Amino acid sequence: MFLAAVIQLTSTADVDRNLGDVETLVGRASKYGASLVATPENVNFLGPAEDKVKRAETLEGPTCRFFADLARRHGIILLLGSFNERGSTPERCRNTSVLFGRDGSILAVYRKIHLFDVDYSDSVRYLESKTVEPGDQTVVAATDLGRIGLSICYDLRFADLYRRLVKEGAEILCVPAAFTMQTGRDHWQALLRARAIECQSYVLAPAQFGRHDDPGLRESFGHAMIVDPWGHVVAMASDGPGLALAEIDLDRVATIRRAIPVRDYD
Repeated sequence: MFLAAVIQLTSTADVDRNLGDVETLVGRASKYGASLVATPENVNFLGPAEDKVKRAETLEGPTCRFFADLARRHGIILLLGSFNERGSTPERCRNTSVLFGRDGSILAVYRKIHLFDVDYSDSVRYLESKTVEPGDQTVVAATDLGRIGLSICYDLRFADLYRRLVKEGAEILCVPAAFTMQTGRDHWQALLRARAIECQSYVLAPAQFGRHDDPGLRESFGHAMIVDPWGHVVAMASDGPGLALAEIDLDRVATIRRAIPVRDYD
């Protein structure tokens, strides 16, 4: 059993301020005793999509170096929810999640597969694929805390992805997000609980909250939370930057999977 934390941020186009907020909240989570800390999608920059492409970095760039140092300094497993990684062409970047070990090494890298291309209303209209190239690989990381399946935000709507992660051994599912205010009000918690119940896994969902500098993604719903494998929300952040903490008991995952062996039908 160990303590995990999910962080809630309000990232903007001010990279230094964003990373300063990350440093403060990760430090707070570590002081509480969290061994696994997860940050949201678009941690380093949430401004105009075109600027995100211009600012794209490699895995050896300043954002990853910052997170590696933070993980090493606190001796924790740390999830960089996502950052703008340099793509294969100058026109598009990747929306990339990186898991760091206690020594600052990279344990796993996941590139967002399902891109947020929606036209729901004037307030929810976004074409992520215009500036982001999709990934094509599922990722489960073996750590000393358990096996962690990676995903990002809009992936949450695609249940088959999470079933694949469980088949690959995932016991904990991470869903760093910047869910819109409009869809988040009705869908965020329902989808997170559904993924936890059907996958019989813990779900860690760090989140962006509030207004950003991206005209396509103007406001995020927040409500960063941790859901247990029975579907109970065991921790949730309040409004504004902050964090939520909960104990993770992988024996509970094993018990529930034995009691209701849904994987036998896969």
